[in-house]
Amino acid sequence: MNYINNNDLDTEAPSKAWWYYGHMWLVVGGPLTVVVASFITLYFAIKLPDPVVDADYYRKGIEINKTLEGRHDGLVPAIQGRNHAATGIKPSQP
Repeated sequence: MNYINNNDLDTEAPSKAWWYYGHMWLVVGGPLTVVVASFITLYFAIKLPDPVVDADYYRKGIEINKTLEGRHDGLVPAIQGRNHAATGIKPSQP
């Protein structure tokens, strides 16, 4: 019969703490990075809120277009091109 020698069990090296193992940092590192990034994002969201958009922006844009229609400088082709790109309607040629 083979008996287990107790002296063999005592010669094993003591195990290291969990933070000494590199593969543990590969498993924990990804989620830990995401948690830290989410707190940074939360900080920026609270400290630097987005400005409120003016609800009357459409009417103001129409008024600007009306004031620019009468101008005959270099902006008119750009405005017509922008309007064509936005609506798909070709501008009438003067």
